[in-house]
Amino acid sequence: MAKIQMKTPLVEMDGDEMTHILWGEIKQLFLEPYVDLKTEYYDLGLRHRDETNDQVTIDSANAALKYGVAVKCATITPNAQRVKEYNLKQMWKSPNGTIRAILDGTVFRAPIVVKGISPTVRTWEKPITIARHAYGDIYKNSEMAIPGPGKAELVFTGEDGQEVRQPIFDFKGPGIIQGIHNLDKSISSFAHACFQYALSIHQDLWFSTKDTISKTYDHHFKDLFDAIYEERYKDAFEKAGIQYFYTLIDDAVARIIRSKGGIIWACKNYDGDVMSDMVATAFGSLAMMTSVLVSPNGQYEYEAAHGTVTRHYYRYLKGEETSTNPVATIFAWSGALRKRGELDGLPELQKFADTLEKAVMDTINSGIMTNDLAALYEGEANPVNTRMFLYAVASRLPAAE
Repeated sequence: MAKIQMKTPLVEMDGDEMTHILWGEIKQLFLEPYVDLKTEYYDLGLRHRDETNDQVTIDSANAALKYGVAVKCATITPNAQRVKEYNLKQMWKSPNGTIRAILDGTVFRAPIVVKGISPTVRTWEKPITIARHAYGDIYKNSEMAIPGPGKAELVFTGEDGQEVRQPIFDFKGPGIIQGIHNLDKSISSFAHACFQYALSIHQDLWFSTKDTISKTYDHHFKDLFDAIYEERYKDAFEKAGIQYFYTLIDDAVARIIRSKGGIIWACKNYDGDVMSDMVATAFGSLAMMTSVLVSPNGQYEYEAAHGTVTRHYYRYLKGEETSTNPVATIFAWSGALRKRGELDGLPELQKFADTLEKAVMDTINSGIMTNDLAALYEGEANPVNTRMFLYAVASRLPAAE
């Protein structure tokens, strides 16, 4: 069978640990036999990021800007323990944070719903999509350990040399401080992406922050969303019969838990990070959530919403059996291929992406699944290790068309 030809490369961002192992097996089993795969490859494994002083992360993001579609493996964001384990030059920042800062835009995350696995929240009947702002906040922060007594201030120096100072705290002893920022341009892009996405899939949009406490920072998000909605999207929302409303994040959590789902929940960067994990887990597994970063200029970066599965990786290195769920990583590839096919006018590539996802779902629906899903499955499950699951999907792939 002739392989599907690609016109434009995907930007391929390889990663770390168990997800890196899955990355190679997914390409070998599902992609290379069927697609003449064209990628611009970047190794974002922690050792290579350290060797390049993280320049490889910046280069991969710029390549995504150039080619329009990227697919990313999970990567390690090092803490102090990882710095020691990998003998790093420094504690490098989150590669996702770096990439998202360059691409800007919004991350949309939605659970992959499986028949036979009921959400932990019994009221949920439809998927909940998290729209996560992808720039700034703690992911581009500046931090300082305070050694002892003294005064901490926020200082802004304008281009004209004028300074504005605001006290943070008078320290009587050691402590810590953190500075975060955001940009009107990025917040506005976030708002437009959320409103447009809600109209495209015809769902209500909720937005939440904590503006009662953060009366300048969080309230500014609310003000920009409100202004953009009133000016650009109110009539379209009313015509479509869908709703936009703002509420405090604690109120949003309470409402979400009581809802039936089927909504888009827009969150600031950190809030979206946490809430997407909550939604994914409540629907079944962190490994069952799609994630796509959409930039305001029309670039797309697909990834799994979970980490590198460190615990399984250490078992793998010992030669022990693992049952790591690869579904989100497979769907990152299928999403990127589908979008590449759409942008390049390649319906056969789009169809292949659909076929791959159907093969995955057919495998799970037949009862063959990894341990994380088998523990929740309401039917007769046949839990298997990672490789057995991958081969079960591969066996269905030609027949899934």
